[in-house]
Amino acid sequence: MKMDDYTFGIKELDNAIGGIRKGSNIMLVGPPMSQKETILYNIMYHGAVINENAIITVTTHESATQIIECFKENKMVLPPSRFGIVDCITKSIGRTAFETENIKIASSPMDLTGIGVRIGQFFEDFLLKKKIPKVQLHINSLSAILMYSNIQTVFRFMHVFTGRVKASGALGIFVMDSNMHDDHTIATIKQLFDGIIETKEENNKNYLRTVGLSPTPTLWLEYEVEKGKLKINR
Repeated sequence: MKMDDYTFGIKELDNAIGGIRKGSNIMLVGPPMSQKETILYNIMYHGAVINENAIITVTTHESATQIIECFKENKMVLPPSRFGIVDCITKSIGRTAFETENIKIASSPMDLTGIGVRIGQFFEDFLLKKKIPKVQLHINSLSAILMYSNIQTVFRFMHVFTGRVKASGALGIFVMDSNMHDDHTIATIKQLFDGIIETKEENNKNYLRTVGLSPTPTLWLEYEVEKGKLKINR
């Protein structure tokens, strides 16, 4: 694993793939109840706290306040200087939303222009002003965005930001619910990614693996969640 690679903070996966190249875009995909959000939050926490990366996360399910509270409840406090949230939900449900250094507000998951502008502002803040060399961009989720916009529009939007991730040596992780889309939609969006984290549920157990980040797919690893922390069962 090279020093300038990114890592997930999931030891078994990181060891199996030997690090994630800078400029990589990854799809995190699986059924709705497979706790994909928790996987993403653990990657966020590890990136921001352990690796000292900057984190930009676009949220379409929970408000920025709910996300921050969730991390605090699980004793996983994010450093304010290294994370930014683009909140697409608070305003869309009619609540008053205030912007801070860490929180920027888009009007709804449909507001791709507004989301794009705010992602760009965070990139500029972290890379140019704060000189943080490694940035992660997370969008949770593309499925929610696809509910409001057609596949061509979302593909163009994503093409811009996967390109930005590549050009700036960042890491992009984009969440999708596999059950919400037809094969054509998944296949179209997949073209933008260098690799995939897949999750599945079998016999009331959750499993994950990566595809495309190493010469062969990793083995399926069983995982569970305890107090917000991801635990791989050996």
